[in-house]
Amino acid sequence: MKRGILSALLITFLLSLSGTVFAVQEDVQKEPSCKYCGMDRGQFAHSRMLVTYDDGTKLGTCSIHCLAVDLAINIDKMPTSIEVGDYNTKNLIDAEKAAWVIGGNKPGVMSKQAKWAFEKKEDAEKYIKENGGTLATFDEAMKAAYESMYTDTKMIREKRKMKKMQGAGVH
Repeated sequence: MKRGILSALLITFLLSLSGTVFAVQEDVQKEPSCKYCGMDRGQFAHSRMLVTYDDGTKLGTCSIHCLAVDLAINIDKMPTSIEVGDYNTKNLIDAEKAAWVIGGNKPGVMSKQAKWAFEKKEDAEKYIKENGGTLATFDEAMKAAYESMYTDTKMIREKRKMKKMQGAGVH
């Protein structure tokens, strides 16, 4: 009897995991890399974003930084849905309903200042206790992304320049 219950629990657990993996895979399979920086969206599933515009087009990015770039370029298109990877589960969630954390001791994706989304406010608060940062809304996270756009872009260019120099054997 115990073996049957254990087997049922194991199967349920594995199915729940496969559902999570499938959810991550679906949007990443359609757009495996970020249009703006080329980063692997599967590797950055915890920060990836997916925007759907009113004309039916969709774009997946690796981060809120690259989403901000796209929203600025497509100023005449209206987003109808913006989703983000939950920091813990990597499942896509509604970015506007998420609890965001700005800052903390972990570096962000494409940005010095991290901007992480959590489906549950309690998870965001736990992250802040462990890593620092400030609880925020989606609008506040987007504002922070735009405010740091110049310095973040400059940092990215300098990192890429260093990688090219290292690749060419220049020290």
